[in-house]
Amino acid sequence: MEDLPGKSSPGEILRLFLRLGLTAFGGPAAHIGLMEREAVERRGWMSRARFLDLVGACNLLPGPGSTQVAMALGYSRGGWIGLLIAGGCFILPASLATLALAWVYVRYGSLPQAQGLLYGAKPVMVAVIVQAVWNLGRRAWRNGALALAGLAGLAAVVAGAPAIAVLLASGGLMILLAWRRSNVRTSHGIVALPLNLSGAAAGAAGAIGLGSIFFVFLKFGVVVFGSGYVLLAFLKADLVDRLHWITEPQLLDAITAGQVTPGPVFATATFLGFLLHGFAGAALATLAIFLPSFLMAGLVGAFAERIRQSRLAGAFLDGVNAAAVALMAFVALTLGRGALVDGWAWGLGLGSAPLLIWSRINSAWLILAGAAIGMLLRRFS
Repeated sequence: MEDLPGKSSPGEILRLFLRLGLTAFGGPAAHIGLMEREAVERRGWMSRARFLDLVGACNLLPGPGSTQVAMALGYSRGGWIGLLIAGGCFILPASLATLALAWVYVRYGSLPQAQGLLYGAKPVMVAVIVQAVWNLGRRAWRNGALALAGLAGLAAVVAGAPAIAVLLASGGLMILLAWRRSNVRTSHGIVALPLNLSGAAAGAAGAIGLGSIFFVFLKFGVVVFGSGYVLLAFLKADLVDRLHWITEPQLLDAITAGQVTPGPVFATATFLGFLLHGFAGAALATLAIFLPSFLMAGLVGAFAERIRQSRLAGAFLDGVNAAAVALMAFVALTLGRGALVDGWAWGLGLGSAPLLIWSRINSAWLILAGAAIGMLLRRFS
């Protein structure tokens, strides 16, 4: 499939990413699965190879990976305006929903019961991720060397290796193979980019003022590699253990709010900002944690094509893509263990899979149907 020529209108970009922002439950791997289905399969905006390049490059960046993929997609179809629209529409619904839960939490001291929603939505999201792994894996693992790199990456991450290390190692191995085949020497500067980006801004100290909130959450946006779930470890280390701004139960409630709302897990920052300084704190925490991503995703959208044109840089990206699919497979396994807990959950997951594979049904409807069924089952069980 070739990239669809031309550009998309701002309205088309807005409609797609606003809908994804309202329905994309399940975490980064699930979000990427939804975007692959919408941008590659349903709209033909780009080839699966081009989409993989964007996913692989965004996986090397700090910050919310799936949000950056959304921004890079927006850039590829509408330039910087498209990036702003895609990023804003993907982030805003999650932030507003999380803000509403934070208001309820502060006012009433607890969150609404949401276990049923997660119980029904997660099996469908497992099916979405599995479909994306299958579709993207056929391209990313297209030869023996890439398949071995992907399987090695999967084994490494299962053993506990950091995601960024797996991505860089896989890319480095492919550079080495390409260099041996071509017997051409090259520099290694491309591998250093993510490491240079990880030089963090220092966390703010002192009273919980708006400036302190902004710079602490800006740091998270710059230094957190991996998925949104890696952010949770940083939040505990800084906000609970080091700064003592919140308690561990408050952090757990914030994580729950981020899980039951669609869109990026990084929207947990909105909840925490509200706890720390009301609506102004929520706005600044949200702005700070996502701000670095807008610039970095734009650079990915602008330079991914040029990177692919270099033989050795393209080999590095192939290795990163193989490892990125391995990371998605690991998420599917992990989420599957937690989501497919009984016969009803297995039925939702297995029932969704053929609809995703053999029909053109919009996956958002399946997710919402799963959530509704889950709430009904929990209510009457």
